[in-house]
Amino acid sequence: MKLKHIYKEGKNEKVLLLLHGTGGTENDLLPLAGMIDPEASVLSVRGNVSENGMPRFFKRLREGVFDEEDLIERTRELYEFLDEAAAHYGFRRDQIVAAGYSNGANIAGSLLFHYEKSLRGALLFHPMVPRRGVDLPDQTGVPVFIGAGENDPICPPSETHDLKSLLRAAGAHVTDYWERTGHQLTEQEVRAAGEFYKTQF
Repeated sequence: MKLKHIYKEGKNEKVLLLLHGTGGTENDLLPLAGMIDPEASVLSVRGNVSENGMPRFFKRLREGVFDEEDLIERTRELYEFLDEAAAHYGFRRDQIVAAGYSNGANIAGSLLFHYEKSLRGALLFHPMVPRRGVDLPDQTGVPVFIGAGENDPICPPSETHDLKSLLRAAGAHVTDYWERTGHQLTEQEVRAAGEFYKTQF
């Protein structure tokens, strides 16, 4: 399997797919899994694009402007990796819930934008709209949590509102959670995501 990752088998059938932010590694979000579902299996992936030595999941042209061609290719690569990982480790492919922060949230959102039922659900922390002007596949009933900061300089509130609207139009069950913070991931946000997770999965 071409993506560097950590896999830890859990005690229930659910699988938390952890996707870090720019400059992170597959170790960054491991504590988050314990706060959301300590019984779930964990599949934590490292982005294989380097931006000045910082791992990312896809290229960007500049801050807030994605390289769409690369985004599409890397999303396909991640989608295929999830199929491979499910076969290799023996977990159910339809039980994957993504939990991503920033760049990781964007690639998780891109899975939802490009592939029908690619995830059982998603916890997206400070995501942006992956692509605009495209038709989303049917995501009826897929639960999505969006964590956002009212003062986020990288992901302005309009991005959150637009993403919520687009996913809802595709049938997803979307909840947004706001804090008066910037782009950082807070403990309260993770705990709110954990409560959402308990009610949905």
